[in-house]
This record gives sequence, C-alpha cells and structure tokens, in this order.
Amino acid sequence: MPPHLRKDFLKLVEKYLNGSASAEEINAIENYYSHFSNDPDITDSLDENEINTLKATLRQKIDNRIDKAERQIVPIYKRRYLQLAASILLFLALSVFFLNRLKHEPAKLSAQNHDLAPGGNKAILTLADGSKINLNNMKNGAFTSQPGVHIIKQSGELSYKAAETNSNPAEVSYNTLTTPKGGQYQLTLADGTKVWLNAASSLKFPTAFNGNERVVELTGEAYFEVVHNAKQPFKVKTSGQTIQDIGTQFNVNTYSDENASATTLVEGSVKIYDAKGQTMIKPGQQFLLKANGLSEVTSDVDINEVTAWKNGMFQFNNASIQTIMRQIARWYDIEVEYKGPTPDYTYHGKISRNSNASQVLKILELSGINFTIEGRKIIVKS
Repeated sequence: MPPHLRKDFLKLVEKYLNGSASAEEINAIENYYSHFSNDPDITDSLDENEINTLKATLRQKIDNRIDKAERQIVPIYKRRYLQLAASILLFLALSVFFLNRLKHEPAKLSAQNHDLAPGGNKAILTLADGSKINLNNMKNGAFTSQPGVHIIKQSGELSYKAAETNSNPAEVSYNTLTTPKGGQYQLTLADGTKVWLNAASSLKFPTAFNGNERVVELTGEAYFEVVHNAKQPFKVKTSGQTIQDIGTQFNVNTYSDENASATTLVEGSVKIYDAKGQTMIKPGQQFLLKANGLSEVTSDVDINEVTAWKNGMFQFNNASIQTIMRQIARWYDIEVEYKGPTPDYTYHGKISRNSNASQVLKILELSGINFTIEGRKIIVKS
C-alpha cells in the first residue's frame, strides 16, 4: 500500500474505531479486512512461528488500545466495532509489514547470504592444575581427571559424582566451567544441584562439597536448581554480592554490560548479602544490585521472560532495542553497531534461540528498524 493511501486508510480506521465512519466507509473497511485475512501473498510470506509471533506482538498493542477505549463511556452500537477494528488493524499491520518485506527482499539477500547460525552447547572445563579441556571435542562418557571424583560428559551436560574409592574425602579441588559467546552448557554438581550456564559465563565450583557450606562463584548468567541442605547452605558468589539458597530455583544475571545484576526467584526463597546488608526475596521477585551499589526489589517480574534462555527461547516484553541486541550479541557471538538515533521504543516477541539471526531480526523489523549483517557484525539502523 503506497504511503499516502496507507495514511488515508489509517484515518478511516480511526473513524471506524470512534464510530464516526459512514456506511460506505464501514463497508470499505470490512471489505479490506475480508480480503487481507485470506490473501496468500500475506499469509504465505512467513512461516507459522513468525506469523504467530507477529500477531501476538500486534495483538497486545491493539488490546491495550481497546482497553483504553472501553474504559470510556461508549455506546453499545459503537463498542461492537472495537474487536472487528482490532482485527482489521492487525491484518493491516501484518500486510504492510509483509509487503514492505517483499519489496526490500532483494536488497537484503546479500546480508542473508552471510547469515549467522545460533549458538550451541560449547564450553571449556578448567581443572585444578590449570589444564583445559575443550568439551566440544570430548566423547560422551566418564573420565576421571580429578582425585576422588568421576566426571561424566553427555551431550551439552557435565556431571560430577563422588568416586567410591575416595580415600581422602577432605581433599577438595576447584574446577571452572566457561562458556564462550555463542555457547551454553548444563552442569550437575557433586551434591546433585543442577546449573544451566548461559553464553559468555563462568562458574567456579568444588569437585566435592565438604565443610559447613557449599560455595560457587559466578560471572555472566546461570539458572540454579539447588538440592537444599539446611546444614550445608548453598551460596553463589558474584561481584558485590552473595546469594544463599533456602530451598530454591533462581536465575542470576551478572553480565557486566547490563544496568544491574539481577537475581530472580522462581521457587523457594533466597537471602542476598551485599555491602548494604541482607535481603530476602519471594518467588516472582527480583533483586537488582546496581553499579553504584544501590539495590532494590521488584515484584512485577515476568519469570517466563527471565528464564526463556534456559528453555531455548528469546522472549521480550517491553524490552529496549539495546537489551535485545545485548542478548543477540552474546548468543550469536557478534558485534553490534548503531547508525543514527537509537530507537526508544519497547518491543515484544518470542522466538526460538535455534533460529538463525536473520529470523530473529525479522521480528524486530516489524517496528521499522533496519538491520544489516556484515560478517560478524549487525548494524542497527533506525
């Protein structure tokens, strides 16, 4: 649809929404809706996952508008137009997006020929003596590289189990599991605690847990499913804070390029110690520790969004383009460059982390942002 016609049509939809459209105008809009809802040039342009994601994104924006309208005193005969108008706006937005996408497709072919594959199960294990094992090159199975412990490698997962012949249970050595950009890995510690390690992250941990507490050290991001033991509390040390489990599943994000370290509680309870004191949070709450040392607890956290990475998804709810691109940069191991003013919109969307970078960027292009892939760099143009 040419820009001047699109502008006129949007004015017509606005009249339809507020009930001032004439009979001819109403008929024109409904005919447009009927046409585009069954147009294969639109519905066949993207795969089912992309269409559903785009629909969900637009639907949320449209529903917000409807909610605002319905809070006003609206005559019944006008209110019945709202839902149909929402559907019209949905298909209008989708059709404009698909038509623009097809129009610009030739210009983007060169970038997509250099598409970026998603990350995967990649990690380096550093042993107590400093030697490093590239887990990508290791076959599945057990190997005993540490005294008193069996290390078992499966696809994308490492497990520690005490050896029955451990003659010196007091002897403890430390290993470090490190994921690169574009990598992730799962780890089962000697006590049965499960850890999911996100890209560009590192976890230092003992090969066995002896003594009065269990302590690991984290940089980057990890999800913990802790085997609770009140007599031997589990603690996660990060820069500036210590997180103590009290029967818990929680996510810790300590990336240095984020605005704050975030501990999000999914189940159970955690106690967080920082320079200011200690804080207890409940399921659904998030503890933020900012660079200036200030902290706060928020309760309006979308747990699914926070833990989406662990479940193989990107999920964004009211996320800035900078937040999104930081996640993309870590997962696809790329550099991000901004040209022109940085968009100040917020974005919604959900897509598999198994998707190539171009598929993720298509979702964001819905909001009018252009992307170019040059080697291992994504250029963002508003």
